[in-house]
Amino acid sequence: MTIPFISYDEGEANLDWLALCKSIEAGHKLPKAEIGDTFLYRDPDTLLSRAAWVDGLGAAVKTVTVYPGNPDAGKPLIHGAVTLFSDADGTVAAVLDGQLVTKWKTAGDSLYAALRLARPDSENILIVGAGTVGYSLWQAYSAGFPKARFTLWNRTRANAEKMAADCPGMAVADDLETAIGAADIVTSATMSTEPLIKGDWFRPGQHIDLIGAYRPDMREADDTALSRTRIFCDSLDTTVDHIGEFKIPIAAGTISPDDIQADYYAPEAFKRRSDDDITLFKNGGGAHLDLMTSRYILDAWTAAG
Repeated sequence: MTIPFISYDEGEANLDWLALCKSIEAGHKLPKAEIGDTFLYRDPDTLLSRAAWVDGLGAAVKTVTVYPGNPDAGKPLIHGAVTLFSDADGTVAAVLDGQLVTKWKTAGDSLYAALRLARPDSENILIVGAGTVGYSLWQAYSAGFPKARFTLWNRTRANAEKMAADCPGMAVADDLETAIGAADIVTSATMSTEPLIKGDWFRPGQHIDLIGAYRPDMREADDTALSRTRIFCDSLDTTVDHIGEFKIPIAAGTISPDDIQADYYAPEAFKRRSDDDITLFKNGGGAHLDLMTSRYILDAWTAAG
């Protein structure tokens, strides 16, 4: 038996952001995932191994390296691979390019949350961070909010201008406070360890999407941002005790775990209550989302022949 390897280009040719969101929704209707994460650090680099098993969907193990210095050398930030296992007999169903899975899982995760939490009439979307994930967010949010206008803010303006040149119609902002105040949706993917998004800048009706922090010492939004918003995440199990976005303010007593309204396994509570709500979503990822995304990619690849 030949085990298929799905490369980045082969896999991406068959994918659709809204179809992925439907697969994420369907995956969370199955029994709750069993997950196990291992993080190894060599400052500033990270080795992540994430495993998940969902009854009815199978199992997956993703191992990736995160090297923050790579983009400066013209190399991708993240490298890795995902091994997908059959739910029926545990055999290897496929091996998938790790960058492909990470791209679609990460941006698709945020888009799925925004489709439930952001106002449907959102038209001004601010992307914070001109890295690889920023490009993916532009693609994903363009599919989910086709009438939206995009603005980009990045610490280094030259990098923002480079990305904007590759994204038709995208404007570049000089002042982050002004850009956040004008946005309906703020989606942030930076490597920040000190909060750069201030809750004092928010206004009623906004949706804040936080992606970048993935370690206990990392966070993108300050305490006021958490205090002023209704807080959600993709998975309580992979965020509360693991990522600084929640771990730091919980330890300080700024918020409690009970302030987190819901994750994807509580769909009845995972929604906006009113047009004036300020919703905040922490995209923590997790191997169960890699599994759901990998299964979607494999199914789409198989259907395409």
